[in-house]
Amino acid sequence: MNTLLVPVGSPKKALNTLQYAIDLVEGTQAKIYLVKAYGVTKVAGSLKNMDAFMEAEADHDLENVIAHVDKKGIEIISKSIGGSAKDIIKRVAKQLKIDLIVAGSNSDSKIFIGKTPGYLIKNTDLPVLFVPRNYRFKKINTVLMTIKSGVISRENLLLPLHKIMNLHNSKLELLRVITPKSTDEDGNLDATLNDLLTNYSTSKNETIYEGLKESIDKISPDLICVIRRKRGFFKRLWANDKVYKKDFESDLPLLVLKGSE
Repeated sequence: MNTLLVPVGSPKKALNTLQYAIDLVEGTQAKIYLVKAYGVTKVAGSLKNMDAFMEAEADHDLENVIAHVDKKGIEIISKSIGGSAKDIIKRVAKQLKIDLIVAGSNSDSKIFIGKTPGYLIKNTDLPVLFVPRNYRFKKINTVLMTIKSGVISRENLLLPLHKIMNLHNSKLELLRVITPKSTDEDGNLDATLNDLLTNYSTSKNETIYEGLKESIDKISPDLICVIRRKRGFFKRLWANDKVYKKDFESDLPLLVLKGSE
């Protein structure tokens, strides 16, 4: 895990997200890029002065966030950029060859995951780690990964998970949820996935989410991992970018890997 990107919306919320990202890679040579987008004017004249003002405000927000975290020797590079947050984060992630995006989830509204991180899940191949608001980092001893199918068709899909597990010496509890739409092929476990797992179990539920909720109390994981595939529950979940709490919510950090389209 060499390069992480932490997008900044609200500076107050970003404090916790950045600290989690730092703690996640503590003791490594990883770099964390802290990026904040600010609006730009589309007209000439005196209103253009607003651009400089908004850039200065964004820079101040970034400086304030960095000043209030424990960097623990991790290099943090901050940058404010004018334009749409969605487009900027997507472009920066590609240019800097980001390995992982770490974003905050909304814990104080009806929305669990907002438009910008939701958009990134839909429109990039990058893994995104969502950190609940005010969640303090705990060593990742156990990862609960919930799947409907054990077939992995995208190369290196599991690499981010593998890196996190190696870094924290984590064990992987793999749960395959058998839904009414499951096929016999879904029971075939990918060789790489089979090598990673510590324990393997199955459950029968209407959706992956129902199976996940049932297993959290039994396993007490420190991180949840899911795959967003071209079909199924998580594909539908991100259909409109935002994810509402009535449809999905997690009090634990959630790692979303992008499956094959």
